[in-house]
Amino acid sequence: MNHVLQSLGKQLAIYLNSPLDHYEVFDVVDEKTLAASLRPGDVLLVDGNTRIGRVIRYVTQSNWSHSALYVGSALAGDNPHMLIEADLVEGIVAVPLSTYAQMNTRICRPIGISDEDRQTLIEHVAGQLGHAYDLKNVFDLLRFYMPIPIPERFRRRMLAFGSGEPTHAICSTLIAKAFQRVRYPILPRHIENSSEEECLQQRHYSHFTPSDFDRSPYFAIVKPTLEKGFNYRHLHWVQERE
Repeated sequence: MNHVLQSLGKQLAIYLNSPLDHYEVFDVVDEKTLAASLRPGDVLLVDGNTRIGRVIRYVTQSNWSHSALYVGSALAGDNPHMLIEADLVEGIVAVPLSTYAQMNTRICRPIGISDEDRQTLIEHVAGQLGHAYDLKNVFDLLRFYMPIPIPERFRRRMLAFGSGEPTHAICSTLIAKAFQRVRYPILPRHIENSSEEECLQQRHYSHFTPSDFDRSPYFAIVKPTLEKGFNYRHLHWVQERE
């Protein structure tokens, strides 16, 4: 029975992970410019063009449906611009930056993180490479197949419902867990203790979504077109008729 459920789950995951037609590209940054602006430890957000991406955008009310950690040349190989991500079908894999060169992206940079913690972060995520997801819980996946109207207060928890295994490949659990490992904040709760000093409390890593790195006050938004130097007077516009 487990084999049958795993097979059904695999087919459903492939369907959810398949691309949609009519992907809308805005002002996409070319790969060379994007690579020049990225640093190891940066989180790359992608709006995505898959069915599951559309559901996540609906649930999170955000443009960003996917996240990957930029590790640069930390992995052995010829490509110096690599990302590590959690994929619904393939599990945790390393992919070249060119994978998202034609998509709308955003760079989120953890500010002030130490070199030691950045290295720990990358090593932790790299250590998860090859992890495959148990997809036999078909019911856990079906909620993403036919999304229904969900009250706003329940949307975040929807991504962490059920067995958890499919969720790990859908949301930003992999990256959030790595940042929490070095105690770098994303969107912590602020708690007052008995001494009236405000303390931070971590949220469970399974409740984080890609857009949380965008919302976080501890991550800077890096825009490659501005990083390389921007002067609007150097733009060439199509001459339009009066």
